[in-house]
Parts: sequence; structure tokens; C-alpha cells
Amino acid sequence: MFGFGQLIDILKKNPKKIVFTEGSDPRILEAASRLLASNFLSPVLVGNEDEIQKSAEESGFNIRGAHIVDPAKYERMDEMVELFCELRKSKGVTPEQARKTLAQANYFGTMLVKMGEADALLGGATYSTADTVRPALQLIKTKPGNSIVSSCFILVRPSATGDNEVIAMSDCAINIKPTEDELVEIALESAKCAKIFGIDPKVAFLSYSTFGSGSGEDVDKMRNAAEKAKAKAPDLPIEGELQFDAAVSPRVARTKCPDSEVAGHANTFIFPDINAGNIGYKIAQRMGNFEAYGPILLGLNAPINDLSRGCNASEVYSMAIITAALA
Repeated sequence: MFGFGQLIDILKKNPKKIVFTEGSDPRILEAASRLLASNFLSPVLVGNEDEIQKSAEESGFNIRGAHIVDPAKYERMDEMVELFCELRKSKGVTPEQARKTLAQANYFGTMLVKMGEADALLGGATYSTADTVRPALQLIKTKPGNSIVSSCFILVRPSATGDNEVIAMSDCAINIKPTEDELVEIALESAKCAKIFGIDPKVAFLSYSTFGSGSGEDVDKMRNAAEKAKAKAPDLPIEGELQFDAAVSPRVARTKCPDSEVAGHANTFIFPDINAGNIGYKIAQRMGNFEAYGPILLGLNAPINDLSRGCNASEVYSMAIITAALA
């Protein structure tokens, strides 16, 4: 089952560079100092070098060897501006507008990934989720075949035996009221993400109904989405619509849906909307003693993830490893 050692092993075989858009934040600097002591992930800190060095010194973190990039002194800025204008030509962006936008660390950092100067990006320690996702949508864009960016939380419940329980929950952070087709995309992307974390995905489309025990348009949406997902991924165990107890309890599943290979054993949960998803993962985190990692953004052409503004340095370090491993 999942442990960070697995992701670190992946990165040791193929080390990556990750951009931190808030380079002078003490939490970022603490995580960067830990990464610099390793040999599997190189931090790229965006910001004024003097400010970053001063903040590191005051906080007591050794960032010797860190790659610091200041938008105001970036040698390839003309090239970046030209590419930015090309990417945003449908909006009629001028070079002057591009330079102004690229002075913002969230846009500048995203362009570093776009230009191949880094493999991944982690932001949001001081930015909102929208300020991290918007540049990614505009510049990195969604993968071929994907129409949306969605999110997944990986939840880990540690065990004394080391055999951790790991589940995936989606979409708990991005899409407010996903359509049937968007739910299909969320489910298939979440299953791919789950595999990276050692989960053999068994996907449950959740509802207040199990196989028609309830009725209504919300039930129909989850049932239809499950059927569409099965058609798109016939080799992936998918079931829906399911109530949560039928999805996770073998005893309940034997009563409500005895012929389902997913019911009673689901580990990848697709929620009908952001209300249910956000509440669900936080109940698991706060009352079920799961550690929550995410939101992990899905569907983009490069790994870009968002931190909570209330995050600590340990969470930054963990999310950096997760984000880079997705590359």
C-alpha cells in the first residue's frame, strides 16, 4: 500500500524540478531546505533573491544550492513574453500586458513549466485556488481528450502494521456541479491518479440511492454517469449509483447489491457535487483519522497543484513529492 517511500523511489530514478511560486514564504523555504538535502527533487524558488535569502536566514533554513528565479531579472523574459502572447492571442494580449501579467509569480511560475524550465509547480500558500488554477488553464491547458480540470484527494489511514488504508475521493475542490460527462472524466482521471498511490481502483459513483432505491434527477445523473464511464473504460471496475454504506460495507452490499464486484469494496469515490465531496473528505479526515493529501489537480498537461493557505511546511514537502511524482 501507499507510502511516500514509493514516490521518492520513482523520483530517484528520474529526478524532477518543481517551481514554488511563493519563494520567500518560510513554509516553502523549510520544505525547500529538506528537498535540497535530498537527491530526487530540485526546488525552483520564484521571487526576489535578496528577499528570499533574507527570509531563509531569518527563519534559519539552509537553501544553499536552490535555484532562485526573479521575474524582474529573468534572462529569457523576451522569449517568455512572446510565447505568452502566442498562447493568449485569442484574447489580443499585447507584449506590454504580457510583461505586467508575468510580473506576478503565479503566471511567471506557470510559464517556467510551459517553457520546460521545470517539470511541475506547487502554489497556493498565499494565493487562492483560483489564482493557481487560472494560469494553468490559460497556459498549460487540459490534456487532449479532457475538457475540464478536476481534483482528487488521496486519504491515508496509517496502520501500526504499516499496511496503510488508502482511498481516493473526487471532486472535492474544483467543479461545483459537474455534469454526467464531467463526472465520467473526473472518475477516469481519478482512477489513474489512484493507481499512482498504489490503489487498485474500484470506482463508486455515490448517491442517496442504491440501484434505484431512491429517485430523482440527482440519482439519474449518477446512474447515467456510471454507465457512461463503464462504456468508456470497460476494464475498470465501476458501479453506480451507490449509497456510501453499500459502497464500503460488504455486509450492506450483500443485502443491497449482491452481484456487484465493486459494492462493499470501493476505494475510489466519485461525489455528485462539491458540497458532498468537500464535506465527505473532511469527515474522513477529522473523524476517520485519515491523512488528506490534496487537492491533486487532474486533467492538465503538466502537474500543477494547489496548497491550502493554512498549510504547514510538512504538507508543502509532501505535496511537492506528490506533484513531482505525477510528472
